[in-house]
Amino acid sequence: MIDRERLHRDGCILLRQAIPIQWLDELRRVFDAGVKPSQQWPVPRGLDWRHSLLDLEARVQAVCRLPPVLAAVGELIGERFFLSQVEGREPLAGGGHQQLHRDLSALRPGDTVNALVYLDDYGPGNGATRIVPGSHRPEPAAAPFDFNDESHSVQVCGTAGDILVFDADLVHAGSLNASGARRRTLLVGYFAESLYASHLQTLGLRSIRMETSERFEPMAVAPSSLSSRDRVLE
Repeated sequence: MIDRERLHRDGCILLRQAIPIQWLDELRRVFDAGVKPSQQWPVPRGLDWRHSLLDLEARVQAVCRLPPVLAAVGELIGERFFLSQVEGREPLAGGGHQQLHRDLSALRPGDTVNALVYLDDYGPGNGATRIVPGSHRPEPAAAPFDFNDESHSVQVCGTAGDILVFDADLVHAGSLNASGARRRTLLVGYFAESLYASHLQTLGLRSIRMETSERFEPMAVAPSSLSSRDRVLE
């Protein structure tokens, strides 16, 4: 059984092989079919990334509702929540580097959780995400986080089918895709129910077409949802 205390302490968990392997080829095809150039999005996107519009696809929606993912999200948010957004992102060769940053909660710490769904193998060569475990809840007296300081960052690595679930306040960043190897991901957002009204106000700007009225209840983190192969990052 997963250590719930450690999940909250680190602010993240890497769910190894959470996606059924037979889904991966379809998800990659859906990603590639949904790619749109920067100027076709309501808000222009970074030119060193591919961005895919795919939130209406049934298989994508199924991934967002996988029980291990919902269990981890519910544990981190701690109240009723909803699936707010999903889109595809992939760093191009020579692109993808980001400075360390936080995506930030909205009304209270922990009301926003993200998930990165890996459709290709990922690691230092193709720009896998860097994170700073435990950085989502700094001590009150701690100095402001230096986003230029990489000394505590960890670069995640693994195989297609893994899912990284993390608190939006966790310090993280994309990395340079030096090898040019493909690293397609789904970026998924989950919000506490209290954020629904503000969520509705920005649907168009975020190119959200899917229905977002479904609600999920936080559930206990049990072996059936988060198995021993899933590890909060060291």
